Amino acid sequence: MNFSFRTAAPNELAAALQDARDYTLTLFDCYAAVALDESARVPVLPFINPPLWELGHISWFAEWYILRDAQSSDPAAAHRTSMLTKGDDWFDSNTVPHRARWKLELPSAGALKTYCREVLDRVLDKLSRSGNDHTALYPYRLALAFEDMRGEVLACGLQALNVILPRPLANHAIPAWAQGEIRFPGGTIELGSSRNSGFVFDNEKWMHPCYVPPFTMDSTLVSHAQYSEFVADGGYQKAQFWSAAGRAWLMAQDRSAPRDWLRDGRYWRCRRFGKELALPANEPMRHISLFEAQAYCMWAGRRLPTEAEWEYAALSGHPAFRWGDLWEWTCSPFEPYPGFSPDAWREYSQPHFMTDQSIRGASFATRLRIRSPKFRNFCAPEREDMFIGFRTCAL
Repeated sequence: MNFSFRTAAPNELAAALQDARDYTLTLFDCYAAVALDESARVPVLPFINPPLWELGHISWFAEWYILRDAQSSDPAAAHRTSMLTKGDDWFDSNTVPHRARWKLELPSAGALKTYCREVLDRVLDKLSRSGNDHTALYPYRLALAFEDMRGEVLACGLQALNVILPRPLANHAIPAWAQGEIRFPGGTIELGSSRNSGFVFDNEKWMHPCYVPPFTMDSTLVSHAQYSEFVADGGYQKAQFWSAAGRAWLMAQDRSAPRDWLRDGRYWRCRRFGKELALPANEPMRHISLFEAQAYCMWAGRRLPTEAEWEYAALSGHPAFRWGDLWEWTCSPFEPYPGFSPDAWREYSQPHFMTDQSIRGASFATRLRIRSPKFRNFCAPEREDMFIGFRTCAL
C-alpha cells in the first residue's frame, strides 16, 4: 500500500485500516512467546505499555474519534459511551498513567480481539458513508496514523523482550551504503507542512521560512564499525565525552557498551529479535540514546545535525543522502513551530515540548504510508528501546 495516509481516499483508507489491524494483531500474537500467564501479561518494561493494554487502547482510540465523534481528547468530549462498560476507565491514556496500566484487571485477549473486530467493522461501515472532504476523513486518517505508530512501538517491545518477529519484519537486514560526506550550500527553506498537504500533525503547523547556514553532513548513519572504535577507546569510561545528564544516565545504567551488545572474546555480538549474531559491521547503529550519540560526537569531533539541516538534506534530492532505515537523533529540542495550537489529539505533542528531543526519518518498522521528510517525531533523551540511530555533521 504505497500511498500517503495524509491524502488517502476513502477506499484507500478502508484497505489501510484493515491492513493496520491485521498487522497489529500479528505483532500482538508474538507476545504469547513470553506471556507469563493466560492473561497475556509480560515482564514489565519501563517505556512500553502492556501489550494487552496497547491492543485495547488502539481500538479505543479509533472508537473515541470516529464512532464517538469526539472533537478533542477532553474526557467529556465524546458524544456516546464506549462499547466497553469500562472502556474509558481502562484505555484513556489521559487518565490512566503508565504504571497503572500494568496493574489493571483487563478483559481477556479473546474479548479484546472481539472488541477490536467490532470497532473496525463499525469504523469501515461509517467510512463507507462518509464524505470525501478533508474534514470528514480527518478522524480516519488520525486513527490510521495512530495505529501504525503504535505498531512500531509493539515491534520495539518485541526486540526489548527478545521475541522472534513475524515476516516481513523478521527479514529486515539493512543494506550497507558507502560512507561519505555531503557539503550543502545552505539557504532558506520552508520548514513544516503546508495547508494543502492533507492530514498534518499539529507539531508540523505551519510552513514557515527558516535560514539554514552551509553545512557538511554524513551521507549515511554512523555504523557499528565506527561506533565500536569509540567503545574500544574506552568511550563509556571517559567522562569528558559525556554531558552531565549523560553521565548521570550512564551511571544509572551501569553500562560499558550499547544496549544489546554482547562481548564474545575480542569481538562483539548483538541480540536481534530472539537471535544472537555477529555484530554487522556496516549496518547503522540502533537502540542508541541521545546521550550515547552526543558522547560519540564529542569523541569524534563532530556534532549532531539540527532538525532544519536534516529536513533541508532530506528534501534536497541529493542522490547520496539516504534516510529511512532508522530514526535519527538531531541536536534540536522538540519545540513548537510559531503559532502552534494543539489539535483534537491535544496531548500528542504539547506535553513533550522542550523535554523530548526531535528525531527525524523513519525505521524499517515504520509503515511506508506514514513516512515523510516533514514528519516530526520525538523521543525522551534517555530512551534506547526505539529503532534510533544517528549521523553526524562537521563542526
